[in-house]
Amino acid sequence: MGVSRSGYYKWKDRGKPEYEDKRKRVIELVTEVHKEHPSHGYRWVCAYIRINYDVSFSENYVYKAFRYLGIKSETKHKERSRPRKVKDKYPNLIFTTWESVDRPRQVIVSDMTAFHVWMFYIEVTFYFDVFTKQILSWRIAERRGSRDQYIGGLEDVVSLLRGSKEPTIIHTDQGSVYASMAYNELIKDTNIQRSMSRAGKPTDNPVNESLNGWIKEELFMDFKLDNCRSREQIRQTIERYVEYYNKQRPCYALGYDTPDNYYRRFQRGEIEKKDTFSKRILTTEPKFVARRRKRKPESLENTDK
Repeated sequence: MGVSRSGYYKWKDRGKPEYEDKRKRVIELVTEVHKEHPSHGYRWVCAYIRINYDVSFSENYVYKAFRYLGIKSETKHKERSRPRKVKDKYPNLIFTTWESVDRPRQVIVSDMTAFHVWMFYIEVTFYFDVFTKQILSWRIAERRGSRDQYIGGLEDVVSLLRGSKEPTIIHTDQGSVYASMAYNELIKDTNIQRSMSRAGKPTDNPVNESLNGWIKEELFMDFKLDNCRSREQIRQTIERYVEYYNKQRPCYALGYDTPDNYYRRFQRGEIEKKDTFSKRILTTEPKFVARRRKRKPESLENTDK
């Protein structure tokens, strides 16, 4: 075993280590105090032992004793867990099926993003076409917390879709304006359906979140938005960027085509038309979880071999 004879006998005759006595003592005291005062937690028990037994242990050491003994403070108030109430005003019609969108203007997403430029705070609301990635409309708020840019942007979209016979889904988060009566009254007599992300789930709108991130990055890094010194300069810079984004900027998701040209190619029939969106299967299960679940049986089979 590689142990010398003298070392072995020294280990054998050394007696019990001091920490074992300490551990035994703390377990005895914690058990005794908890039995008498079950309503208190480990911090209180630690202080009680220090005051009444003249023995000092750290709170962390007493906490470990609680964990070792499997005890915790008791209360007459029972914990009652209730299922979450679904307060979503509109159902989520997309979930993880964004890649199944098969034509322009089929799904439009919207969100507000904020910019801090010099001494100005700017709120901009974008409306994106999920299939072509085009910016269909954008509006800047004239003041913090304004709702005009949301409604103005929706009016632009409604005007753009006027005369279209194909249904369109507008997907947003559960912001107060998006859920308001004034906002949704605008699409009352149109062929537009409303869809909303679940509360606290920004991943339900990944297209918008991703595009907002790229837009911010490019506005500051490439278009030098932070050099603007007036609201008018900010507006002009964003206007130039939107023009560039739609007409000149290669988009990875479109095979490095521009959004406007991709739209024109689809209209000319150069892009294969597929019927995938109508066959989508809605599920709340994230894609990475589904992939992991599919791989699991394979790994089990490999283990059996």
